[in-house]
Amino acid sequence: MVNFKQFWTKKTLVGLGLGQFLSLLITSTGFSSSELAKRGINAPTSQSFLNYVLLSVVYGSVMLYRRQALKAKWYYYVILGLVDVEANYLVVKAYQYTSITSVMLLDCWSIPSVMLLTYIFLKTKYRYRKIAGVIVCVAGLVMVVFSDVHAGDRSGGSNPRKGDLLVIAGATLYAISNVSEEFLVKNADRVELMSFLGLFGAIISAIQISIVERNELKSIHWTAGAAFPFFGFSLAMFLFYSFVPVLLKMSGSTMLNLSLLTSDMWAVVIRIFAYHEKVDWMYFLAFVAVAVGLIIYSGGDKDDDQSRADVADQGTERSKHFDEEAGFDHLNQGNTVGSSKMGDTSRHDCMTSSGGRETIENMSIGKDMQGKKS
Repeated sequence: MVNFKQFWTKKTLVGLGLGQFLSLLITSTGFSSSELAKRGINAPTSQSFLNYVLLSVVYGSVMLYRRQALKAKWYYYVILGLVDVEANYLVVKAYQYTSITSVMLLDCWSIPSVMLLTYIFLKTKYRYRKIAGVIVCVAGLVMVVFSDVHAGDRSGGSNPRKGDLLVIAGATLYAISNVSEEFLVKNADRVELMSFLGLFGAIISAIQISIVERNELKSIHWTAGAAFPFFGFSLAMFLFYSFVPVLLKMSGSTMLNLSLLTSDMWAVVIRIFAYHEKVDWMYFLAFVAVAVGLIIYSGGDKDDDQSRADVADQGTERSKHFDEEAGFDHLNQGNTVGSSKMGDTSRHDCMTSSGGRETIENMSIGKDMQGKKS
C-alpha cells in the first residue's frame, strides 16, 4: 500500500505549489500580451526590456557583492542574450496574429527541439518512452495548426498560420536558449548567468527598440489599461526567470514540465469562462494529445534521475576508495622513505664506525712499526 503521509511531504507540497505558481505566471504573461494586442500595442521587445533590467540590477548587485571572477567567457552571454531576446520577441509577436491557446500549445515545440540539441551537443541519450512522448506531442501540435486554419475567424488572430510559424520559430530559439543555460549553469554559476543574461538582454533589447519599436512607443497612449498589462508582463517574467532554478533544484525537470503543462489548461479555462470565447473542438483533442505526450515524456525522468543518482553514488564511492588507496600508498611511501633513510643512516654509521676502527688500528700499527725501527 502507498503511504500517503510519506508521499505528501512538505517538499512535495511546496514543489506542487511552486509549480502551479510558475504555471500561473506563464499564463499571466500570455494574457498580458493578448490584452496589449487587443489594444493595438505592438511592442514585444519593449515588454521584455524591463524584465532584463530587473535581472541585471538584482542579480548583478549580488554578483558585485560576491566579487568573484567570471566562470565563463563574457561573449557566451552575449550570444545567449541575443537568442533569448529574439525568442521572446517572436513569441510575443505571435499574439498579434494567432490565439493565446495556440501560443500556449505550440510553445511545447521547444521540448523536441531541446531533445535534439542536447543529443547533438550535450551527448544526452533518451529512452524510447521519451521519443514516443515527443511523437505524441508533435501530433498534437499539428492538430493545433489545423484547428487555427479551420477556425480562423474564431481563433482570436488576424493570420493564424503566420502566428503559429512565429511561435514555432520562437520555441526553437527558446530550446537553444535553454540548452545554453543548462550548459552554463553546470559549468558556471546561476547568479552569474542571470545577471549577464539580464545585462546583455537589456542592451540588445534597447538597440532593437531604438530601431524597430521607436515609433510604436511614441504612438502608445499610456493609460492605466495599457500600463497594467505592460508592466505586469515584465514582473511576471522576472519572477518566472527567478523561481525556475528553485523548482529545478527542489523537484527536478519532471515537476517543472508537468507544472507548466497546466498553464495550457488555465489558459483554456480562463478563455472559456472569463472571456466567454468559443474554442474549436480540435483544441481539446490537441490539448489531450500534448498532455499525454508530455506525461509519457516526463514519465521516464524518475528512472533516469535514479540511475544518475546511482552513478553519482558509485562515482563518489569510487573516488573515496581511490582517495583511501592514495592515502595508504602515501603512508606506505612515507614509511618506505623513512626506512630507507634509517637504513642509509645506519649504513653511514656502520661505515663511520668501521672507518674509525680502521683508523685506530692503522695508528696502533704505525706506532708499533716506529717502535721496532727505533
